[in-house]
Amino acid sequence: MPPSRSDVADVAGRAQDDTGEAAAHTPAGASGVRGAGVSEVAAGGAEGGSMVVAHADSQVTAPPSLASRRSQLALGRRARSAAWTVAGVVIAGVVWSLVVASGRFPRELFPSVPEIFDAGVLLWRDGLLVEDVGASAQRAITGFVLGGVVGVIAAVVTANTTLGRRLLSPVLRLLSPIPTIGLVPLMILWFGLGEDSKAMVIALGVFVPVWINSHAGLSSTPHDYLKAARCLGASRWQTLTRIVLPEAAPDIISGLRIGAAMAFVLIVVAEMTGTTAGIGYRIYQAQLFSQADRLIACLVVLGVLGALCDYAIAAATTPITRWAREER
Repeated sequence: MPPSRSDVADVAGRAQDDTGEAAAHTPAGASGVRGAGVSEVAAGGAEGGSMVVAHADSQVTAPPSLASRRSQLALGRRARSAAWTVAGVVIAGVVWSLVVASGRFPRELFPSVPEIFDAGVLLWRDGLLVEDVGASAQRAITGFVLGGVVGVIAAVVTANTTLGRRLLSPVLRLLSPIPTIGLVPLMILWFGLGEDSKAMVIALGVFVPVWINSHAGLSSTPHDYLKAARCLGASRWQTLTRIVLPEAAPDIISGLRIGAAMAFVLIVVAEMTGTTAGIGYRIYQAQLFSQADRLIACLVVLGVLGALCDYAIAAATTPITRWAREER
């Protein structure tokens, strides 16, 4: 049987008395909230003829999760990085314009920013820019993959085997200082003027920084980790794949990023002979005909390609090296 109005009033009175006693030990705001809650209980019971339990406390918003905070921080870092990049490009353009306006250099050799932009637009409209970017990107990626894979494998051998450390490592250190540009004639003699010689020139230039950085990272694994792995009965393959390679991942990725930059540096040298398409070929042609605006426009495109490649490598390898950033 539902309670009568007198029962509800008694319950409300007792609740108010209890609230009054607790109010002496609580802040004024909190007691006000509790008093409002009791009033709601009494009113609800009187109107509905039944006991109603109501929570007057406002809903508490749950704190954001750790993943959400990390994503927000990462988004903020990307936004700040993009803002600084734009600011740097704008400052460089302003400085360039000031130098042009000073008149210290001939305009045909030191074109203005609008003239460089117009030259790039003209290459785009003629269809040359798309063809050149495609050809250069294909050669750069081929040489980068070949040099990067061989560089990492060579680093594993020289850092983790006695034979490689004693025989192969000294030979590679002897050959590393040789400038890659000096090997272009040799590559042409060995592989001809086709695509093979261009890929080999780029691969050799990529190999050196990848091997040096990877070898340094693979050789600096803490001995405590290796001793612990041996005590736990890990095989050499398990130690390599689960301890040595993950520990050296930041150094390997740094070498790959430097190698990617070298690939786009050497693409200019590789495309100066034996081709009719590519950013390097277009730069060489612009130099022959004294087209400074077109030459600088091609250099800007080459720089953008290299920056995009570096960003792609950094973004793709972020999950692998997140632990290193968290330790810092």
